[in-house]
Formats: sequence, C-alpha cells, structure tokens
Amino acid sequence: MCAVMCLAIPALILSTNGDTAEVDICGVRRQIGTMLTPHVKAGDYVLLHTGYSIGVLNAEEAEETLALFRELAEVSEIR
Repeated sequence: MCAVMCLAIPALILSTNGDTAEVDICGVRRQIGTMLTPHVKAGDYVLLHTGYSIGVLNAEEAEETLALFRELAEVSEIR
C-alpha cells in the first residue's frame, strides 16, 4: 500500500475579484480560485493547493510555515 501526500503552501491574498484572487507566494504573484474560501480578503493568508485556496491561516501560522520552507530550501542547496 502507498501513502499519498498532498502539499498546500501559504499564500498572501493581494486582491480579490469574485471567485479569484491574486496572491503572493514568496515573491511570485499568481491568480488562484477562492471558491472554497469565499470570505477571504486582501491581507489574509490562505493554504494554496493545486491553484485553489483550501483554508485560511493566521499570519503567525503562515510565517512559521514559510520559514520552515526557506530552511528546507537552504538545507537542500547544501547537499
């Protein structure tokens, strides 16, 4: 039996427009779908998975997760 893992990353909402939003992901801007989190607004952090926001994070949780991703990137560059 195989284990399946999904990855969702924090993204900062820059602006919203109906069921879409522009987000910042570590300096990269993308358009995403917000159908699952219709209440989000500019300044919110969301969990982004396959182009859609699937949940809302508070800023502290988002920054902790982004710091872990940066640390992981640094460690993988060393090897």
